[in-house]
Amino acid sequence: MKIGLVRHFKVNKEYPAKPLLSAGELIQFFREYDAAEVIAVDTDLGGVDWQHCYVSSMPRAIATAEKIYQGPMTVRSELREIPSPDFAKITRMKMPFMMWAILIRFLWYLQHKSYAENRTEVRMRIAAILDEVCQHEHENVLLVCHAALMMEMRKELVKRGFTGPKYNVPENGKLYVFDRADSDTVK
Repeated sequence: MKIGLVRHFKVNKEYPAKPLLSAGELIQFFREYDAAEVIAVDTDLGGVDWQHCYVSSMPRAIATAEKIYQGPMTVRSELREIPSPDFAKITRMKMPFMMWAILIRFLWYLQHKSYAENRTEVRMRIAAILDEVCQHEHENVLLVCHAALMMEMRKELVKRGFTGPKYNVPENGKLYVFDRADSDTVK
């Protein structure tokens, strides 16, 4: 069995140009980012016969899946991006966009209470969706989702005996294939 992970295409939304952003301005940026179109590119699916595709319920992931895959798709909310923290609980300061990004990552690793969903809950939803995907043990399954979720999903796949590439932040529109050696591999 092969599991292919693809991060959605790049979103057609530039990072904020303002040097300093308030929490409210950052929240507005994320709303606009979530609603923006994607920039479609060709995705090499590695010559693998993918029998099924699971896709995040977020529009950017669905648009990506529809472009790269022509077979049956299952849209699942469990593959949605990890929600951002409640910035009002963090600070009233204005910061550069990249400082906000660092703070978001730092708070995630600290399991800060400002997150609506903690790491344990994210890992549980990843485990649940992979339980479902692994029921297709004689099929190759494609998953189209989001960067932060893919970083956590890789850890779970390795725990389950899959091997695959290492990555820090997965590239948009790129396939990452994980294979489980003890299964009957479908070509």
